[in-house]
Amino acid sequence: MIASLIAAGGLLFAFEHATIAGKLVLLLLAVVSIFSWSVMITKLRVIQFARKQNARFLGAFRQDRQPLRLFEKNARFPGSPIFNVYRAGCQEMTFHLLGSAEVDETFRARLGVSDKISSAQMGAVTAAMERAVGETALELESQMILLATAVSGSPFLGLLGTVWGVMDAFTGVAEAGAPNLASMAPGVSGALITTVTALCVAIPAMFGYNFLVTRIRGMIVEMDNFAAELASELEHKFVDHAVRESAFRR
Repeated sequence: MIASLIAAGGLLFAFEHATIAGKLVLLLLAVVSIFSWSVMITKLRVIQFARKQNARFLGAFRQDRQPLRLFEKNARFPGSPIFNVYRAGCQEMTFHLLGSAEVDETFRARLGVSDKISSAQMGAVTAAMERAVGETALELESQMILLATAVSGSPFLGLLGTVWGVMDAFTGVAEAGAPNLASMAPGVSGALITTVTALCVAIPAMFGYNFLVTRIRGMIVEMDNFAAELASELEHKFVDHAVRESAFRR
């Protein structure tokens, strides 16, 4: 009996003796596995590309001490989360400075003669960058629920298939009236394959989820830090604190 099991292969033998319900669970687990792997691969590529674009943008931004220079040049860094924050802050700042966020050939001249904004207006610029951070974070975290579901739900699906299969195996033994190992082994083996498959789905998804969440949280922290850096530079160059001080004295 043992020799025949080894010859047939444990997993193949278990699959052949799985019940219809067990095979349906295996099919569902296969679908979950496909979705989880597609999410992991796609998200990994998105994050790697975003990191490269962030590095490109920060290199270009820190070459010039004028915070609006890249915005004036209409520079584009697609896929860069930090650039999304920069663009949101610059659009809000130019709106308060010039009355419009449109960039044309007179942008630099108009910017040179514009009045500085108040601290209250600077608060609106900061709020715009905070909204951009939140919206970009949601985009980065999209579809992560599929991985979380694969991690938490797959073991329960496997357990359901195993319990159902064991129940059917014992029912078959009871009906046959021959409670021996040879009659029970195929049914129990077919029942256990769902748990094995579920673990094979959940374990890679768990490692992938933890890895991606760590990377995404790191990028969100980078966006927050850049928003604070940009706000400091914009406030230094374009905010008139004397307006707030005079209003306070009144």
